[in-house]
Parts: sequence; structure tokens; C-alpha cells
Amino acid sequence: MLKKLLLSTTLFASALIGGNAMAAGNAEAGKAKSAVCAACHGAEGISALAVNPNLAGQVPGYIAAQLAAFKSGERNNAIMTGQSAGLSDEDMADLDAYYASLVPNVQVSLTEEDKELAAAGESIYRGGYADRGISACMSCHGPTGHGIPKNYPRVSAQHKAYLEKALLDYKKGDRVGYNGIMHSIAFGLSELQIKQLAAYMAGLN
Repeated sequence: MLKKLLLSTTLFASALIGGNAMAAGNAEAGKAKSAVCAACHGAEGISALAVNPNLAGQVPGYIAAQLAAFKSGERNNAIMTGQSAGLSDEDMADLDAYYASLVPNVQVSLTEEDKELAAAGESIYRGGYADRGISACMSCHGPTGHGIPKNYPRVSAQHKAYLEKALLDYKKGDRVGYNGIMHSIAFGLSELQIKQLAAYMAGLN
């Protein structure tokens, strides 16, 4: 009986490993498929437009999950809905693997005003906001903002304008995020606190 149980466990584990291997994307194939993405997100996943997210170095699994959300209508964006409509699961996995493989080499230049905002934002990012029961951002996104696959994305190496817009979208309910966590958090933040957090996260690398 014990031998059968061990055999069953081994086979089950092998099936999981095999399934994960099949689900893993191909970075080279993703690079070939990324040409259309470059217009908004840059040839190397670094966007020239501050309101668009940088994709380089994003945690594995996150981009594929977001593309699937755009395709299903769970996330609403006219451009991304159109771009994701024709993508297969394999396409999404390949694009995910490609962008995850890139180095998020972003040079951030903060003004003196940004630095003042960032100083206040650091206390929220690292210590939370107890008055609203908001836990530290780094508990999900890490002390350096590198994220945790696949549900907690990299927030470092992003443009300040994009981070601020994303948080405001969460606050308004235009975005919900994993299990509604980000909507609940952003809803409890003031617009000034969102500016402070965006400035701080933009300075992480």
C-alpha cells in the first residue's frame, strides 16, 4: 500500500512538473511576437511614454495573466483589448517569458518636489497606513519593489506617471487587481498619498 501511495505521489508530481514545463513560455518566440508591443512599451520593454508601463523585468506570469484579463474583458482598455484578442495562451506565455527575461534598466530623474513626495511615500510603502488598516506595500511587492510572481508585480523601474495613474484607477474602481486587494488599498489613500507612493516607487530599482 505504501509503495502504491509513493508511486501515485511520484506520478502526480511528475504530471505537475510536466504541466508547468508545457505552460512555460519561450523567450525567443516572445521576442519575435513583441514587435507590435514596441510602439507603446518600447523595443526592449522600456516605454518612452511615461503613462505606459515598462514591461522589462516584470515578474514571471504577471504579463500573461494581464493579457488574459484584457482578452476576457476582466480588464478594460480599448487598445489592449484589441491587441490581446488574437493572442493564444502560448502567445501570452511567450511574451511573458520574453519580457521577464529583460533587464529593467531605467534611469529615473526625480525633481526636488518628487524627492519630498518620495520621502513621505517611503513611510507608507515600508510601514503601511495604520489609520486605514493598510499594510506595508513591501509585504507584497518586496522591499525593493521587485514583486512576487505571479500576482504581485514589480513596481520598481516604472515611470512615476504610470504608477500614479494605476493607483488612481484602483482607487476609482477602474482596476480591481488580484482578489480586489489593490482597490481596497488605493481606496483608503488620498490623492496626495498616491502621489507620494508613486514618487517613492519610481525611485526604486
